[in-house]
Amino acid sequence: MGRIVITGYGAVTNLGLNAAETWAAMREGRSGIATIEGEGFAKFDGKWSVTIGGQVKGFEPTRTIDPREVKRLDRCTQLGMAAAAEAVAHSGIDFSAEDGDRCGVIIGSGIGGISTIEEGVTVLLERGPHRLSPFTVPRLMVNAVTGNISIRYGLKGPASAHATACASSGHAIGDAMQYMRRGCADVMIVGGAEAALTPLCLGAFMTMKALSTRNDEPSRASRPFDRDRDGFVLSEGAAMYVLETEEHARARGATIHAELVGFGNSGDAGHITAPDAEGRGASRSMLWALQDAGLSTGQIDYVNAHGTSTPLGDQAEVAAVLGVFGGHARKSAGGRLLMSSTKSMHGHCLGASGAVEMIACLHAVRDGVIAPTINLDNPDDGFDLDLVAHHAREREVRFAMNNTFGFGGHNVTLILGRYGG
Repeated sequence: MGRIVITGYGAVTNLGLNAAETWAAMREGRSGIATIEGEGFAKFDGKWSVTIGGQVKGFEPTRTIDPREVKRLDRCTQLGMAAAAEAVAHSGIDFSAEDGDRCGVIIGSGIGGISTIEEGVTVLLERGPHRLSPFTVPRLMVNAVTGNISIRYGLKGPASAHATACASSGHAIGDAMQYMRRGCADVMIVGGAEAALTPLCLGAFMTMKALSTRNDEPSRASRPFDRDRDGFVLSEGAAMYVLETEEHARARGATIHAELVGFGNSGDAGHITAPDAEGRGASRSMLWALQDAGLSTGQIDYVNAHGTSTPLGDQAEVAAVLGVFGGHARKSAGGRLLMSSTKSMHGHCLGASGAVEMIACLHAVRDGVIAPTINLDNPDDGFDLDLVAHHAREREVRFAMNNTFGFGGHNVTLILGRYGG
């Protein structure tokens, strides 16, 4: 079974319009959460109990996408294609010189083209069915990001899309690794994209009481593991990676940034939105990822937590991590495991979360810098972990674990390793 490595990555987030800007904000502990702007939200002024979110501002899709094509793409696909273009450029790969049958793409998105759906319903109700755009269906499809990236680069190998709520991009990355291990592809573009910061989605999560209402302090609203947390902050964004087999990457002289070594996923089989209170599903996901990687718990130096800033979610994840890692995780016992949640800075990108947060894991193993959990003023009772509060930490990291959990009881764990050749 060959080794799978990362040779390029890109991102478009509320922290920055590329991967370097996104990582710089994570490292420096800067928040991308602010008051939401836009006509769709202003239309209902005074009716929102939540007015904050993680909007991607200043994004110009025509910088990487043909202007004639932009209007045929939902914002979700635009974000995904821009991140993919950066990842491809960063990797230095020339797909025109590759065997397209040996190159594939798998992208995750929890909701897909929701803006197109909302716009379509408005047109339908106000102007009638014959005024709907003929591009409505190809814009709203969850697999639109995958399809458009495949077409752009001529990727004819394994191609699919995952829609497992907030675990979507983690599933996409893990499945791509499995395809490559089985010899089905030499190169894969993987990641996630989400543009669900829309009036319908904000309103729906708002009525679920899932969102923070700390409207007067946007940058302090997302506070994973803090006893004063009151819900997550809805965000948008995308992050993409170029995965290659080690043999292929070395043959073309590519720079290798990290190695993808483990993948685990499980189902809670419990509640459609609430996590298992004891984190049993999350525990299985982590244990199976460790087994897949052939690692012991003591070899993991850093966990990038799902850490959404919800009372139930954070509690369940801490229980799972303490249960799996034991004394290696317990701060009171001198455990050396570090865990942080970058959602404290960029909020919750839903299906793109795993991909966005893998940036922090990659830099942890490559550069020895661990992004902080900002706004962690008062850790909740029983959270006996070093949660890297407020400021980044320098520490050698050989292996980093990335957790993403989603509605429906989906749990995904990825493990990255420092590449040593």
